[in-house]
Amino acid sequence: MQLGMVGLGRMGANMAQRLLNGGHQVTAFDRNPAAVEQIVSRGAVGASSLEDLAQKLDAPRAIWIMVPVGAPVQQTIDALRPHLQPADILIDGGNSNFHDSRRRAEELASEGIRYVDVGTSGGVWGLDKGYCLMIGGAREAFEYLEPLFKTLAPPDGYAYVGPSGAGHFVKMVHNGIEYGMLQAYGEGFEVLHASDYDLDLHQIAHLWNQASVVRSWLLELAERAFEKEGDLASIRGYVEDTGMGRWTVQEAIDKNIPAPVLTLSLLARFASRQEESFSAKVIAALRNEFGGHAVRREQP
Repeated sequence: MQLGMVGLGRMGANMAQRLLNGGHQVTAFDRNPAAVEQIVSRGAVGASSLEDLAQKLDAPRAIWIMVPVGAPVQQTIDALRPHLQPADILIDGGNSNFHDSRRRAEELASEGIRYVDVGTSGGVWGLDKGYCLMIGGAREAFEYLEPLFKTLAPPDGYAYVGPSGAGHFVKMVHNGIEYGMLQAYGEGFEVLHASDYDLDLHQIAHLWNQASVVRSWLLELAERAFEKEGDLASIRGYVEDTGMGRWTVQEAIDKNIPAPVLTLSLLARFASRQEESFSAKVIAALRNEFGGHAVRREQP
């Protein structure tokens, strides 16, 4: 299947590569020409602009947008619109707010353009392991794009979850849960780290991954992080948030749903920016492991 890919960052480039490996035709554009050259060397067709990308795709076009959330997404859509035709499909695979996704779908529908929101999880491991895809939009658009989803995801790793905005809504809650899980691991390892015993945190993380009820992929990444970083002394306990945790908490508030764990895990990230904590070091290390998010290093 033919696809245009806009955005060749740490996820977009890997997704394009996985699609190429699966036999799809990918035409790619990024503001960084070097990123385009790299994916072209691996079998993609390069585009010099968004207009050039649209011209190189057959109708109905399918264009996947993997750019930072917020203004870059809207700017990309606005720049593409003059070059699109009715029945073309725009796919937003980033972490957009589901309210924005619903609005964009309605606006584009007035021009006959279909908009599909795809919550995408898998981070830097997706190229090898596949991506978990939470897909919202018109079902007929989902069905048309399904060959792409089958290639990007592992078995049972993608699902149509509802109309416009539903994919990003499900991904938002997914990330809210992630906040709570990271916080629980961070706090637990801080208690171990502060104990009177000389505990080997790498050993314990490995132990817990062997049939323990708290075993998980995140704990496997903790094991990796402790193996590489020891007691994380070189990592600052400064933890960013991408916005989805905030949106999840706000949705809980709007629906009168008590969500103390998710709320406190978000607030703990705010606290990490004010003072050092070992639990924040753990979370920073884990985010680097699963998503390639940069860590701030202590100055020697």
